[in-house]
Amino acid sequence: MSVHGGALSPFRLPAPDAAALVRWPARFGRRFLVFVDVEEEFDWSAPLDRANRSVTAIAALPQAHARFADHGIAPVYLIDHPVVSDAGAVDLLRGVLADPRVGLGAQLHAWVTPPFAAPQPGDTYAGNLPPALEAAKLDTLTDRLTDAFGRAPIAYRAGRYGIGPATAAALVRRGYRVESSVRARYDYSADGGPDFSRVGSAAFRLGDLIEVPLTTSFTGRLRRRGAGLYPALGRLPLARGAFATAGLLQRVALTPEDMPIAEACAAVRVAVEEEGHGLISLSFHSPSLVPGHTPYVRSTADLARLWDWWRQMTALLESLAVRPATLAEVIAAADAPDN
Repeated sequence: MSVHGGALSPFRLPAPDAAALVRWPARFGRRFLVFVDVEEEFDWSAPLDRANRSVTAIAALPQAHARFADHGIAPVYLIDHPVVSDAGAVDLLRGVLADPRVGLGAQLHAWVTPPFAAPQPGDTYAGNLPPALEAAKLDTLTDRLTDAFGRAPIAYRAGRYGIGPATAAALVRRGYRVESSVRARYDYSADGGPDFSRVGSAAFRLGDLIEVPLTTSFTGRLRRRGAGLYPALGRLPLARGAFATAGLLQRVALTPEDMPIAEACAAVRVAVEEEGHGLISLSFHSPSLVPGHTPYVRSTADLARLWDWWRQMTALLESLAVRPATLAEVIAAADAPDN
């Protein structure tokens, strides 16, 4: 959505054409990648405020990383400005990033990343900002991450999935290789954000970037019609809920946050066995590692459910011969000559 130039026009990402799709080499097999949004804590029900910069939940990240590492999983940590600006958080993360398999990425929360400008409608989505301001914020974050960890981030996610028409080119100019802001089959345009409803879960070329969308599949008896039917149902009151309850159609993103494990496992089977995706992408927010910081983990029981979600998910992926991938392996496979 362009809001600083006058006209209100949402950023609608078109479906990639066949030539843009990444064709994974046979030796790559079937793999999965875990992204972690490493960010500050804030009240998800309140307006976003640049004063919210607390990062106490980062203390839980080393133990969480050890759990993933025990299963051979090397997450991509997408770190934002409040986190990389906190000396204690950086010290903890240096230990995590000492694992050479781990990926380092940037997550741009526009509302807490300098330089700042007078607030405008829609500007919590970084892609809505004037390109020069979006680029300046990206420089601030990229430079801070590089200084803190001794290596440059090469993966990116915009806070609130808020990429825009100038984002990809800005990332390429700064050495990024992987973009992960696309939440497949989701549309945020009603709130001023981008529309990804036409984009599926397959990795594709976004200019010179490798786009790895958050894997989202339709489940239910009408799942093969989901790409067209689900947006239409959104125009009818309560229709999506009714179709999901009836087992006809449900949209399921691969995250333990507000996605029950049974539905997530069904979505993985669709993605792997029916849609044939060679790379599955999963994601969650680091504040969910401590009860009380996100709507998804309010209690110790919720946290136990989150870890049980991961236990069941990793067991399913293993049973389907879907192995963990590192960020470096994904880039190497996408860069293979047959692509």
